[in-house]
Amino acid sequence: MLKLTDEGAKITLQDQPPASDNGLFWFGTALLIGAIAVAMAMSLLSERLSIGALALLIVGCFIFNRKRQQRKKSMSGIISSGVLWVRAGELVHDHQGKRAAITLNDGDKVTLFGEQLQIVDSNDNRKYHISGFDNVQEAKATKAILERTAFNKRHANIKMNGD
Repeated sequence: MLKLTDEGAKITLQDQPPASDNGLFWFGTALLIGAIAVAMAMSLLSERLSIGALALLIVGCFIFNRKRQQRKKSMSGIISSGVLWVRAGELVHDHQGKRAAITLNDGDKVTLFGEQLQIVDSNDNRKYHISGFDNVQEAKATKAILERTAFNKRHANIKMNGD
């Protein structure tokens, strides 16, 4: 939902359903089962086999943490829900009580892909990917405000009640 303010606009983004990536969940579950198996192996098997099982568990934990960090890094910069306060050259993302101020640098470019915006730096590296707009007009208005360009009445829908 788009609301124009004196300084820019307030946009409420629709929460998009998360991608169904349960790989880390199942890997973590397997590690938990592995930890139980190692505990049982330490009490039932010889010392050599117990140390080998413990070593496998440690390697599994290392791989799990590495994959989790990679996923966390890939998900940074993706905005799909919450409230955006958009002003010329900057925006503030308010999501679950956390606010993040984002200021565009001189070399940053804002591109529009349907109902999604992507902000890239001067080297064409993605900084932010914003989705969850109600319609294309909201995305176009956000792009216009961020780029400090004027947008005309074609970008806004005005509804009047006739009495």
